[in-house]
Amino acid sequence: MSGPQRITLAMTGASGAQYGLRLLDCLVREEREVHFLISKAAQLVMATETDVLLPAKPQAMQAFLTEYTGAADGQIRVYGKEDWMSPVASGSGAPAAMVVVPCSTGTLSAIASGACNNLIERAADVTLKERRQLILVPREAPFSTIHLENMLKLSQMGAVILPAAPGFYHQPQTIDDLVDFVVARVLNLLDIPQDMLPRWGEYHIGSED
Repeated sequence: MSGPQRITLAMTGASGAQYGLRLLDCLVREEREVHFLISKAAQLVMATETDVLLPAKPQAMQAFLTEYTGAADGQIRVYGKEDWMSPVASGSGAPAAMVVVPCSTGTLSAIASGACNNLIERAADVTLKERRQLILVPREAPFSTIHLENMLKLSQMGAVILPAAPGFYHQPQTIDDLVDFVVARVLNLLDIPQDMLPRWGEYHIGSED
């Protein structure tokens, strides 16, 4: 099995809840263990943008997402924002990779400054200090100078900044196709198999001179 077996997936309060939900579904399908974190703002956005209404309590949310994705028991683990005893809060227990999708510019700023005011920020801080893979998917337009400076700072720390900016060379027909473009790029970075988007040139047939 290629790619990390255990992944931290965090969703924060930017638009684009569909990206996080689709990534969760793909990780479950690829039999990965997902440590799931979500902010209150992200839950509000999700209720606005989708028909998914998450329970408030971590245990109930875990049961809901397990049924929603068809995950095996224990495959998805949900933690509250101040669960400092969770594996993701420590370098000795955190997964090898973390994705924040969507990543709000507020969360981007907090991670860049090492704020650690909640478990999402702490988990990202752990990922950086342990030199593990951190992928941030901001969804904002336009970016201010502050946003760009924070992204540059995090990129220099080793994080990957992957804006939710789908391409069109795969000729998308639906909104789901646009969502899949971004999620497929995340999965490619994680080295996890995906069949939503061919890699560039994968089916290219060279022309004759």
